[in-house]
Amino acid sequence: MESVKRAQSRSHNRALVFVATHPARFALQVIKAFRKNQGLLLAGAIAYYALLSIVPLLILVAIAFSHFVGEKLLLDTLTRLLEWLVPGQSRAIVNELANFLAHRSVIGWFLVVTMIFFSSLAFTVLENALSIIFVHRVAIRRRHFLLSAILPYLFSLSLGIGVLLVTLVSSSLQAVASDSVVLFGHVIPLTGATRVVLYLFGLAGEIFVLTAIYLVIPVGRTTLRHALFGAVAAAVLWEITRRVLVWYFATLSQVSVVYGSLTTAIVVLFSLEALATLMLFGAQLIAEYERLNAAPKEPAAQPFVTSEIRK
Repeated sequence: MESVKRAQSRSHNRALVFVATHPARFALQVIKAFRKNQGLLLAGAIAYYALLSIVPLLILVAIAFSHFVGEKLLLDTLTRLLEWLVPGQSRAIVNELANFLAHRSVIGWFLVVTMIFFSSLAFTVLENALSIIFVHRVAIRRRHFLLSAILPYLFSLSLGIGVLLVTLVSSSLQAVASDSVVLFGHVIPLTGATRVVLYLFGLAGEIFVLTAIYLVIPVGRTTLRHALFGAVAAAVLWEITRRVLVWYFATLSQVSVVYGSLTTAIVVLFSLEALATLMLFGAQLIAEYERLNAAPKEPAAQPFVTSEIRK
Protein backbone atom coordinates (compact mmCIF):
# COMPACT_ATOMS: atom_id res chain seq x y z
CA MET A 1 0.00 0.00 0.00
CA GLU A 2 2.82 2.39 0.89
CA SER A 3 4.54 1.68 -2.43
CA VAL A 4 1.32 2.48 -4.31
CA LYS A 5 0.94 5.79 -2.45
CA ARG A 6 4.55 6.71 -3.18
CA ALA A 7 4.07 5.88 -6.86
CA GLN A 8 0.93 8.03 -7.00
CA SER A 9 2.73 10.89 -5.27
CA ARG A 10 5.64 10.72 -7.74
CA SER A 11 3.18 10.60 -10.63
CA HIS A 12 1.32 13.65 -9.32
CA ASN A 13 4.55 15.57 -8.82
CA ARG A 14 5.63 14.68 -12.35
CA ALA A 15 2.36 15.98 -13.80
CA LEU A 16 2.47 19.14 -11.69
CA VAL A 17 6.04 19.88 -12.72
CA PHE A 18 5.15 19.36 -16.39
CA VAL A 19 2.20 21.79 -16.22
CA ALA A 20 4.19 24.38 -14.27
CA THR A 21 7.21 24.25 -16.59
CA HIS A 22 5.34 23.79 -19.89
CA PRO A 23 1.97 25.60 -19.50
CA ALA A 24 1.70 26.49 -23.19
CA ARG A 25 2.46 22.92 -24.25
CA PHE A 26 -0.13 21.56 -21.80
CA ALA A 27 -2.73 24.09 -23.01
CA LEU A 28 -2.06 23.09 -26.62
CA GLN A 29 -2.40 19.42 -25.67
CA VAL A 30 -5.78 20.15 -24.05
CA ILE A 31 -7.01 22.12 -27.07
CA LYS A 32 -6.01 19.32 -29.47
CA ALA A 33 -7.75 16.70 -27.35
CA PHE A 34 -10.84 18.92 -27.04
CA ARG A 35 -10.95 19.30 -30.82
CA LYS A 36 -10.50 15.56 -31.41
CA ASN A 37 -13.31 14.85 -28.97
CA GLN A 38 -15.60 17.15 -31.01
CA GLY A 39 -15.99 19.50 -28.04
CA LEU A 40 -17.91 22.16 -29.95
CA LEU A 41 -20.35 19.57 -31.27
CA LEU A 42 -20.91 18.21 -27.77
CA ALA A 43 -21.39 21.73 -26.42
CA GLY A 44 -24.04 22.39 -29.07
CA ALA A 45 -25.96 19.27 -27.99
CA ILE A 46 -25.77 20.29 -24.33
CA ALA A 47 -26.95 23.83 -25.16
CA TYR A 48 -29.93 22.54 -27.17
CA TYR A 49 -31.14 20.24 -24.40
CA ALA A 50 -30.37 22.87 -21.75
CA LEU A 51 -32.68 25.24 -23.63
CA LEU A 52 -35.41 22.58 -23.42
CA SER A 53 -34.69 21.94 -19.73
CA ILE A 54 -34.21 25.39 -18.29
CA VAL A 55 -37.83 26.60 -18.37
CA PRO A 56 -39.42 23.38 -16.94
CA LEU A 57 -36.74 23.27 -14.24
CA LEU A 58 -37.35 26.90 -13.29
CA ILE A 59 -41.11 26.34 -13.20
CA LEU A 60 -40.73 23.35 -10.89
CA VAL A 61 -38.35 25.26 -8.62
CA ALA A 62 -40.66 28.28 -8.49
CA ILE A 63 -43.77 26.18 -7.77
CA ALA A 64 -42.04 24.08 -5.11
CA PHE A 65 -40.37 26.90 -3.19
CA SER A 66 -42.85 29.73 -3.61
CA HIS A 67 -44.62 28.20 -0.57
CA PHE A 68 -41.55 28.88 1.59
CA VAL A 69 -40.16 32.07 0.03
CA GLY A 70 -42.01 35.12 -1.23
CA GLU A 71 -42.66 34.95 -4.95
CA LYS A 72 -41.03 38.31 -5.66
CA LEU A 73 -37.90 37.42 -3.69
CA LEU A 74 -37.69 34.04 -5.43
CA LEU A 75 -38.07 35.59 -8.89
CA ASP A 76 -35.43 38.21 -8.05
CA THR A 77 -33.06 35.46 -6.95
CA LEU A 78 -33.71 33.49 -10.14
CA THR A 79 -33.08 36.64 -12.18
CA ARG A 80 -29.65 37.08 -10.60
CA LEU A 81 -28.81 33.40 -10.97
CA LEU A 82 -29.87 33.39 -14.62
CA GLU A 83 -27.70 36.42 -15.26
CA TRP A 84 -24.74 34.12 -14.67
CA LEU A 85 -26.19 31.48 -16.98
CA VAL A 86 -27.64 33.63 -19.79
CA PRO A 87 -26.20 37.15 -19.40
CA GLY A 88 -28.51 39.91 -20.57
CA GLN A 89 -31.56 37.67 -21.04
CA SER A 90 -32.50 36.70 -17.48
CA ARG A 91 -35.30 39.27 -17.18
CA ALA A 92 -37.08 38.00 -20.30
CA ILE A 93 -37.04 34.40 -19.03
CA VAL A 94 -38.23 35.36 -15.55
CA ASN A 95 -41.07 37.44 -17.02
CA GLU A 96 -42.33 34.34 -18.84
CA LEU A 97 -41.92 32.37 -15.63
CA ALA A 98 -44.00 34.96 -13.74
CA ASN A 99 -46.76 34.70 -16.36
CA PHE A 100 -46.80 30.93 -15.91
CA LEU A 101 -46.98 31.21 -12.12
CA ALA A 102 -49.93 33.56 -12.45
CA HIS A 103 -51.86 30.70 -14.11
CA ARG A 104 -50.44 27.76 -12.13
CA SER A 105 -53.93 26.67 -11.08
CA VAL A 106 -54.34 24.99 -14.48
CA ILE A 107 -51.28 22.74 -13.94
CA GLY A 108 -52.14 19.04 -13.82
CA TRP A 109 -50.17 16.00 -12.75
CA PHE A 110 -49.45 15.00 -16.34
CA LEU A 111 -47.87 18.39 -17.03
CA VAL A 112 -45.80 18.14 -13.84
CA VAL A 113 -44.47 14.70 -14.84
CA THR A 114 -43.68 16.03 -18.34
CA MET A 115 -41.77 18.99 -16.90
CA ILE A 116 -39.81 16.70 -14.57
CA PHE A 117 -38.78 14.59 -17.56
CA PHE A 118 -37.70 17.55 -19.70
CA SER A 119 -35.92 19.27 -16.80
CA SER A 120 -33.49 16.34 -16.54
CA LEU A 121 -32.58 16.09 -20.23
CA ALA A 122 -29.68 18.54 -20.03
CA PHE A 123 -27.97 16.59 -17.24
CA THR A 124 -28.40 13.30 -19.11
CA VAL A 125 -26.74 14.77 -22.22
CA LEU A 126 -24.05 16.38 -20.06
CA GLU A 127 -23.24 12.98 -18.53
CA ASN A 128 -22.94 11.43 -22.00
CA ALA A 129 -20.70 14.27 -23.19
CA LEU A 130 -18.43 13.95 -20.17
CA SER A 131 -18.18 10.20 -20.76
CA ILE A 132 -16.53 11.06 -24.09
CA ILE A 133 -14.15 13.54 -22.46
CA PHE A 134 -13.27 10.97 -19.77
CA VAL A 135 -13.27 8.03 -22.19
CA HIS A 136 -10.24 6.52 -20.42
CA ARG A 137 -12.42 6.07 -17.32
CA VAL A 138 -15.38 4.56 -19.18
CA ALA A 139 -13.14 1.84 -20.59
CA ILE A 140 -12.25 0.83 -17.03
CA ARG A 141 -15.41 1.48 -15.05
CA ARG A 142 -19.00 1.89 -16.18
CA ARG A 143 -21.82 3.38 -14.10
CA HIS A 144 -24.89 1.26 -13.34
CA PHE A 145 -27.75 2.20 -15.65
CA LEU A 146 -30.13 2.79 -12.71
CA LEU A 147 -27.72 5.29 -11.19
CA SER A 148 -27.39 7.04 -14.55
CA ALA A 149 -31.19 7.23 -14.77
CA ILE A 150 -31.64 8.64 -11.27
CA LEU A 151 -28.62 10.97 -11.19
CA PRO A 152 -30.10 13.75 -13.41
CA TYR A 153 -33.15 14.02 -11.15
CA LEU A 154 -31.02 14.09 -8.01
CA PHE A 155 -28.84 16.80 -9.49
CA SER A 156 -31.91 18.80 -10.55
CA LEU A 157 -33.27 18.53 -7.01
CA SER A 158 -29.93 19.66 -5.58
CA LEU A 159 -29.89 22.70 -7.83
CA GLY A 160 -33.45 23.51 -6.83
CA ILE A 161 -32.55 23.41 -3.14
CA GLY A 162 -29.44 25.44 -3.95
CA VAL A 163 -31.64 28.29 -5.20
CA LEU A 164 -32.81 28.78 -1.62
CA LEU A 165 -29.33 28.49 -0.14
CA VAL A 166 -27.49 30.87 -2.47
CA THR A 167 -29.80 33.89 -2.37
CA LEU A 168 -27.08 36.01 -0.79
CA VAL A 169 -24.42 34.79 -3.21
CA SER A 170 -26.56 35.22 -6.31
CA SER A 171 -27.12 38.88 -5.47
CA SER A 172 -23.43 39.51 -6.20
CA LEU A 173 -23.99 38.83 -9.92
CA GLN A 174 -25.69 42.22 -10.22
CA ALA A 175 -23.96 43.97 -7.34
CA VAL A 176 -21.04 45.26 -9.38
CA ALA A 177 -23.33 47.44 -11.49
CA SER A 178 -25.56 48.63 -8.62
CA ASP A 179 -25.33 51.24 -5.90
CA SER A 180 -27.31 49.02 -3.51
CA VAL A 181 -28.70 45.53 -3.22
CA VAL A 182 -32.02 44.38 -1.77
CA LEU A 183 -31.74 41.38 0.55
CA PHE A 184 -34.88 40.10 2.26
CA GLY A 185 -36.59 43.44 1.84
CA HIS A 186 -33.71 45.54 3.21
CA VAL A 187 -31.69 47.95 1.04
CA ILE A 188 -27.96 47.62 1.70
CA PRO A 189 -25.70 50.34 0.23
CA LEU A 190 -22.67 48.96 -1.56
CA THR A 191 -19.28 50.53 -1.15
CA GLY A 192 -16.39 49.55 -3.38
CA ALA A 193 -15.04 47.02 -0.87
CA THR A 194 -18.48 45.48 -0.32
CA ARG A 195 -18.97 45.06 -4.07
CA VAL A 196 -15.67 43.25 -4.35
CA VAL A 197 -16.52 40.93 -1.46
CA LEU A 198 -19.96 40.12 -2.90
CA TYR A 199 -18.48 39.55 -6.34
CA LEU A 200 -15.92 37.15 -4.89
CA PHE A 201 -18.71 35.28 -3.12
CA GLY A 202 -20.52 35.00 -6.44
CA LEU A 203 -17.38 33.70 -8.14
CA ALA A 204 -16.93 31.19 -5.33
CA GLY A 205 -20.50 30.03 -5.94
CA GLU A 206 -19.74 29.47 -9.63
CA ILE A 207 -16.64 27.46 -8.76
CA PHE A 208 -18.62 25.41 -6.24
CA VAL A 209 -21.30 24.47 -8.80
CA LEU A 210 -18.74 23.55 -11.45
CA THR A 211 -16.73 21.54 -8.93
CA ALA A 212 -19.89 19.62 -7.98
CA ILE A 213 -20.55 18.87 -11.66
CA TYR A 214 -17.03 17.55 -12.20
CA LEU A 215 -17.22 15.45 -9.02
CA VAL A 216 -20.69 13.95 -9.52
CA ILE A 217 -21.61 13.78 -13.21
CA PRO A 218 -18.63 11.99 -14.88
CA VAL A 219 -18.19 8.23 -14.61
CA GLY A 220 -15.47 7.24 -12.19
CA ARG A 221 -13.88 9.18 -9.39
CA THR A 222 -12.61 12.73 -9.75
CA THR A 223 -10.41 13.96 -6.94
CA LEU A 224 -11.43 17.21 -5.28
CA ARG A 225 -8.12 18.78 -6.28
CA HIS A 226 -8.60 17.98 -9.97
CA ALA A 227 -12.27 19.03 -9.94
CA LEU A 228 -11.35 22.34 -8.32
CA PHE A 229 -8.58 22.86 -10.88
CA GLY A 230 -10.99 22.44 -13.79
CA ALA A 231 -13.72 24.48 -12.10
CA VAL A 232 -11.47 27.47 -11.45
CA ALA A 233 -10.27 27.47 -15.06
CA ALA A 234 -13.83 27.20 -16.45
CA ALA A 235 -15.21 29.84 -14.06
CA VAL A 236 -12.50 32.39 -14.88
CA LEU A 237 -12.96 31.85 -18.62
CA TRP A 238 -16.75 32.17 -18.26
CA GLU A 239 -16.46 35.38 -16.23
CA ILE A 240 -14.48 36.89 -19.10
CA THR A 241 -16.79 35.44 -21.76
CA ARG A 242 -20.08 36.56 -20.23
CA ARG A 243 -18.87 40.13 -19.90
CA VAL A 244 -17.83 40.09 -23.54
CA LEU A 245 -21.25 38.71 -24.46
CA VAL A 246 -23.08 41.43 -22.51
CA TRP A 247 -20.96 44.12 -24.14
CA TYR A 248 -21.36 42.63 -27.61
CA PHE A 249 -25.13 42.20 -27.50
CA ALA A 250 -25.55 45.68 -25.98
CA THR A 251 -23.35 47.57 -28.47
CA LEU A 252 -22.45 45.77 -31.69
CA SER A 253 -24.92 42.97 -32.21
CA GLN A 254 -27.74 43.24 -34.77
CA VAL A 255 -29.29 39.93 -33.74
CA SER A 256 -32.71 41.52 -33.11
CA VAL A 257 -32.77 42.83 -36.68
CA VAL A 258 -31.96 39.42 -38.12
CA TYR A 259 -34.04 37.13 -35.90
CA GLY A 260 -36.88 39.40 -34.75
CA SER A 261 -39.16 37.63 -32.25
CA LEU A 262 -36.69 34.73 -32.01
CA THR A 263 -33.95 36.98 -30.60
CA THR A 264 -34.27 35.85 -26.98
CA ALA A 265 -34.16 32.14 -27.89
CA ILE A 266 -31.14 32.65 -30.17
CA VAL A 267 -29.20 34.69 -27.60
CA VAL A 268 -30.01 32.22 -24.81
CA LEU A 269 -28.94 29.27 -26.98
CA PHE A 270 -25.70 31.02 -27.95
CA SER A 271 -24.92 31.84 -24.29
CA LEU A 272 -25.65 28.27 -23.20
CA GLU A 273 -23.38 26.90 -25.92
CA ALA A 274 -20.56 29.21 -24.83
CA LEU A 275 -21.01 28.09 -21.22
CA ALA A 276 -21.18 24.41 -22.22
CA THR A 277 -18.01 24.80 -24.30
CA LEU A 278 -16.06 26.21 -21.36
CA MET A 279 -17.52 23.61 -19.00
CA LEU A 280 -16.36 20.79 -21.29
CA PHE A 281 -13.00 22.52 -21.73
CA GLY A 282 -12.57 22.48 -17.94
CA ALA A 283 -13.38 18.77 -17.99
CA GLN A 284 -10.81 18.26 -20.75
CA LEU A 285 -8.21 19.97 -18.54
CA ILE A 286 -8.95 17.44 -15.81
CA ALA A 287 -8.84 14.51 -18.25
CA GLU A 288 -5.48 15.53 -19.70
CA TYR A 289 -4.05 16.10 -16.23
CA GLU A 290 -5.21 12.61 -15.26
CA ARG A 291 -3.45 11.19 -18.30
CA LEU A 292 -0.26 12.93 -17.19
CA ASN A 293 -0.68 11.21 -13.82
CA ALA A 294 -1.10 7.81 -15.47
CA ALA A 295 1.77 5.39 -15.16
CA PRO A 296 4.16 5.42 -18.16
CA LYS A 297 3.34 1.77 -18.95
CA GLU A 298 -0.38 2.58 -19.19
CA PRO A 299 -1.29 3.71 -22.72
CA ALA A 300 -3.28 6.92 -22.94
CA ALA A 301 -6.86 6.48 -24.09
CA GLN A 302 -7.53 7.64 -27.62
CA PRO A 303 -10.00 10.55 -27.92
CA PHE A 304 -13.41 9.99 -29.48
CA VAL A 305 -13.16 10.81 -33.22
CA THR A 306 -16.19 10.86 -35.51
CA SER A 307 -14.42 11.65 -38.77
CA GLU A 308 -11.66 9.03 -38.59
CA ILE A 309 -11.27 7.04 -41.81
CA ARG A 310 -10.06 3.55 -41.13
CA LYS A 311 -7.79 2.03 -43.74
